[in-house]
Amino acid sequence: MFAQRLRTWKTIFNTANLPAGVDTPPDVVSKWLVITRAAVFSMTVTSGLIGGLLAIGAARLTGEVTVQWGLLALAIAGLVVAHAANNMINDFFDLEGGIDTDDYVRALYAPHPILSGWVTKRQLGAAILLANAIDLAILLFLVTQRGPLVVAFALGGLFVSVFYVAPPIRLKHIGLGEPGVFVVWGPLMVVGTFFVATGDIPGWAWIASLPYAILVTTVLFGKHIDKIDADTKKGVRTMPVLLGERRARLVAQVLMVAFYPIVLGAVLAGWIGPWVALVVLGIPRLRTTLKTYSSPRPETPPQSYVGWPLWFVGASFVHTRRAGGLLVLGLLLNAFLPVRLPLPWI
Repeated sequence: MFAQRLRTWKTIFNTANLPAGVDTPPDVVSKWLVITRAAVFSMTVTSGLIGGLLAIGAARLTGEVTVQWGLLALAIAGLVVAHAANNMINDFFDLEGGIDTDDYVRALYAPHPILSGWVTKRQLGAAILLANAIDLAILLFLVTQRGPLVVAFALGGLFVSVFYVAPPIRLKHIGLGEPGVFVVWGPLMVVGTFFVATGDIPGWAWIASLPYAILVTTVLFGKHIDKIDADTKKGVRTMPVLLGERRARLVAQVLMVAFYPIVLGAVLAGWIGPWVALVVLGIPRLRTTLKTYSSPRPETPPQSYVGWPLWFVGASFVHTRRAGGLLVLGLLLNAFLPVRLPLPWI
């Protein structure tokens, strides 16, 4: 029984959905893994790890900062809880605003928490409050350790999280959802984690936060390209809706490619150690993903495809996970097996 549950949880982490053919009510853990969309938590953990490893590398190589390991771990935990809250907030307000319906894309690729009957509005609202209460407790503790600047990072993330879909701003509805995600998963998460871990923010950390932010933004681009027709009918003007599908696919491709020269440029500038050049091993996956984006979505899903009618977002997510994992590995090696390039301008 427990082995079956482990397999179910693994499937949820890989597909954001229950295993095919499962018609029994999910266990409590499985239900909340789906409701919080735990499958995408890896992007948040990666952003936190990038900030932490940049800090560890700076501490070991230059001694310009000192890392507090407990605060680093607490910061990453807080980011994951905030991501869970954000996903539930999106579902709550999209349902309240009339966007999420039984025939809308959100309810087709995975169970919607409320439309599926898994929880009531009141229960989802209570879960949102609980997650935010946990994050508030973490925030208050971190403020005692690092001061009020932590609040600025947290409030920036909370603003995007709430007003991504909540009135009166609704960033997603006016083409600002993608820039919001870029800011959150890059400067706010990466630099914020660096600051919590060290109490300092060197200027280069802001630039070092950008490559992975670009990758996460491509995932949202893919999701919104998949939903162009449905969002257009609902009056949701995401950036892909504003650009049109062909231009949106091209922009997503440019962003994916941009990740690699920015990372390598940071190495040549001396901001990051050379081990991160391992990201070039992600180029084969990049080529596959670019090929996917070169054509419109097929009319019908391939056999055994999971997540339909989503198409582009899956390709973006797999590429982001591969390239982000290689970046983390490179930063880890930079921190614990440092190598210095003999660059004359450093």
